[in-house]
Amino acid sequence: MFYVYVLLSGDNRSYIGCCFDLKERFKLHQKGKVDATKSRLPVKLATYFAFSDKYTAFNFEKYLKSGSGRGFIKNII
Repeated sequence: MFYVYVLLSGDNRSYIGCCFDLKERFKLHQKGKVDATKSRLPVKLATYFAFSDKYTAFNFEKYLKSGSGRGFIKNII
């Protein structure tokens, strides 16, 4: 499975990512091993979406990073 996930940081900002091992990737975020979020700790997992196809997952991540995708995230969080 491939996962698109949304993290919320301590400064109440969101981070959107895509991976194939969500548990391991989240651990890396929590330990400060991901450059994009290490200065915004602590982070918590707000939501995630699972896909069987990696291209669908990457396209959904791209959508979530768009203006309408950010609006979608606001509505579900």
